[in-house]
Amino acid sequence: MKVGLYFGTFNPIHVGHLIIANYMAQYTDLDQVWMVVTPQNPMKKNHNLLEDYHRLEMVRIAVDENDKLDYCDIEFKLPKPSYTSNTLVALEEKYPQHDFNLIMGEDNLRTLHKWQNHEQILDNHEIYVYPRALTEEEQQKIKNKKSRYADHNRVKLVKAPIMKISSSLIRRAIHEGKDVQYLLTEPVHKYCDEMNFYK
Repeated sequence: MKVGLYFGTFNPIHVGHLIIANYMAQYTDLDQVWMVVTPQNPMKKNHNLLEDYHRLEMVRIAVDENDKLDYCDIEFKLPKPSYTSNTLVALEEKYPQHDFNLIMGEDNLRTLHKWQNHEQILDNHEIYVYPRALTEEEQQKIKNKKSRYADHNRVKLVKAPIMKISSSLIRRAIHEGKDVQYLLTEPVHKYCDEMNFYK
């Protein structure tokens, strides 16, 4: 089975994540997309990060009724911080029958050369890249600059919908008492509300 791995802290998982994941599962040659819940991203500071099991539970209930989407907690059992190259090795050992590939936003593709063992990743895995909504400042920075891997034979640029929703926006909105019911699936919204997350 050809599996796309969509990594994230998912703090919380929102409809933007799910639209991208489902698009990749429906409109590419991937058989399934696994949402890999990351305990610690080595390139990000973890402010307001919920406990691992709460974020995993929200992902689980978000994908529960979609046969093409699944959740994965492999990084909870690996040393921290989480490096994608280590995760891929662990998944291949655990599921040798699957062909694992990465899903990432175009912003991550631009920094791929900074990743640990990035050349090994490119040699052994395909990378499915979706477009990201960029701020004006970000657009100026990358004007006339293309990612060094955009034309790599293992990189697939996918014209998925551009999402302008972020987990930080949702956390801030909840903290300010705003209604976010349409930004989260109903089970995730209910879970967040019942647990008083981000308030």
